[in-house]
Amino acid sequence: MEFDTAIIGAGAAGMMCAAHLDGRTLLVDHAKAPGEKIRISGGGRCNFTNLHTDPKAFICANPHFAKSALARYTQWDFIALVEAHGIAWHEKTLGQLFCDNSAKDIIAMLRRMMDARDVDLRLNSSISDIAKTSAGYTFTLTTSDKTHKVTARRLILATGGKSIPKMGATGFAYDIALQFGLPVTEIRPALVPFTFADGRFAEISGVAVPARVHADGPLFEEALLFTHRGLSGPSILQASSYWQEGAPVTLDILPAGMVEDLRQQRQISGRKNMTTELARHLPTRLVAHLAGVFDLTGNLADWSDKRLNELAENLRNWQLAPNGTEGYRTAEVTLGGVDTDALNSRTMAAKAHPDLYFIGEAVDVTGWLGGYNFQWAWSSAMAAAADINSAG
Repeated sequence: MEFDTAIIGAGAAGMMCAAHLDGRTLLVDHAKAPGEKIRISGGGRCNFTNLHTDPKAFICANPHFAKSALARYTQWDFIALVEAHGIAWHEKTLGQLFCDNSAKDIIAMLRRMMDARDVDLRLNSSISDIAKTSAGYTFTLTTSDKTHKVTARRLILATGGKSIPKMGATGFAYDIALQFGLPVTEIRPALVPFTFADGRFAEISGVAVPARVHADGPLFEEALLFTHRGLSGPSILQASSYWQEGAPVTLDILPAGMVEDLRQQRQISGRKNMTTELARHLPTRLVAHLAGVFDLTGNLADWSDKRLNELAENLRNWQLAPNGTEGYRTAEVTLGGVDTDALNSRTMAAKAHPDLYFIGEAVDVTGWLGGYNFQWAWSSAMAAAADINSAG
């Protein structure tokens, strides 16, 4: 079995690349169906890109690495592709784009494109014994019924990271990178909920509030959700990508106009308890929890301006120290990956092995929540495809 290009990993990046490659292409995956992460993403509607895609929304040891691929295949290019295939979409918040119907529409689009190029898709297949020879890359392709020796002039790793192991995610791409002498940065779960060992938020599990959250990184203003295990919600997932073990995370849950309103109510309803008045601005269960964290005793009339300002500062700068995260089990992505210093930013090929490529999540490029990681998959895949097609 001889191919011009072999791609390992039939996820977003792997399918996108295969759908645009010239020559004879093999696409291999251990799963029963391609694009499984696409299928479950965005609540089943696939948040396939973001209108505000910009290199600043990506974390990488080299902040300039992603610029080339993102500039040469943009969010507008993928939107045009989606529209050309008749897939209806809509914007939710913060530039996040979703399919109107189903994430399966994106998978079907990529499969049609691969079929048009006669891509040889092999599912339920494992790979072993990868080696580089004078003829190209050779490896053993094992399916449920046959074992084949495969040769490919070029090899593309698109197997993603270690997030969501129940879907079969492993560190396979990292192992291959190391095999061929490419360094791999430190990896850890990202876009993942925080956990607290004492179960301190169990009694308010399910309570959500608007929040501004940061953990040694940008401030993210989105919803925060208290859970049995700790903290979740978009703002928390975003901050988790910047969090370091042992460091605090800072929550700002101060409602707009709260202090001014309480000052006015002090003249009108001064005999009411502070907790009663605070519950007009924050969920009642959360107020009950906060009463055990901050001093909320007394009637509203007893609260001086100084004390109201102190409460506002406490709610604006509530620092908590998670004991960890929920790990790869629920992480949306893996932070870190194949060191970009070892890759060509225009082609995604290894500098030491120009016929070996790494694309998508396997690379040390991690986007924010909201479609950015899918856009990186599309852009990095197109960078590799363009390089391969130009070489012939």
